[in-house]
Amino acid sequence: MPNLSPTGQQIVQSLANRYGLSTDAVTHMLTAVYYGNGSMAQFNHPEFCGSGQWMRGGMTMVSDLFNNNLKSLVDNLCNDIANELANHQTTPFSGSFQSQSQGGMNSQAQASGQMGSANSLFVPDPTTNWWPRELGTPTSLGSQNSLRYAYFADKHRLAVTTGGTPWVYDTLDHQIGGFSQQQGGGQSILLTSQYGTVDLSTLPVISRDGTLPASPSMSTGPAPTQSHAAPVESQPSNGSTPNAPSDSGTAPQSREDVIETLERLGALKEKGYITDEEFANKKSELLARL
Repeated sequence: MPNLSPTGQQIVQSLANRYGLSTDAVTHMLTAVYYGNGSMAQFNHPEFCGSGQWMRGGMTMVSDLFNNNLKSLVDNLCNDIANELANHQTTPFSGSFQSQSQGGMNSQAQASGQMGSANSLFVPDPTTNWWPRELGTPTSLGSQNSLRYAYFADKHRLAVTTGGTPWVYDTLDHQIGGFSQQQGGGQSILLTSQYGTVDLSTLPVISRDGTLPASPSMSTGPAPTQSHAAPVESQPSNGSTPNAPSDSGTAPQSREDVIETLERLGALKEKGYITDEEFANKKSELLARL
């Protein structure tokens, strides 16, 4: 739960006095509406008779089904909270990823959405902007345990981290609307786009911790285990560093392979992902293999 700013604490106290509730109950509901983009909330608090849901302009549901007074209180409180959030929003509300939980051994873990926006009622989290600065403000954010992701629709980029190194992927022409982790089997990270379910490992890797990956075309990227270890890039079998040429046969050998790799590197240089010096060094290495 995010920490309240002094302004947020004042508003919570005012609403608590107005509705005859504790500040803990109002804070709980404030956070729920905040995570619901100011238009919906899922809550669970004793002062609201347990769990329930609220949607602005829609139906309010509480565990005490026939308690119309409680429904009215929740609806009025949430509307007041939504108005306060809108008045103190410093960046526009944005959507959050959703995933659905399914039964079975390979069920998808439920991902809890987080706001990709800022509000002066809460103290800014210094760890929020963990993605590369040049990506700007994400369209949406999400997290699941130590796994975090930020989607930048206008830049066609997706940043992913498990608490350590951020990986940045090119989302190509996918319009990402969901994100989940497959529990069981390969424990892969799955995306939902207009084309259906997409495995994260099929997307091109743009950078790992701000640097060019070993292969400019594809990489498996982070594949967290059940302990949610940090992403680990596969190493060449001969023990060389990820960016060093390998003699195991994976490096481009034919003229066509070299030209294709140079074209990819040139595109990355034009976009500013690698420097002129890095491009020149890699170019020399590749041309030496002809």
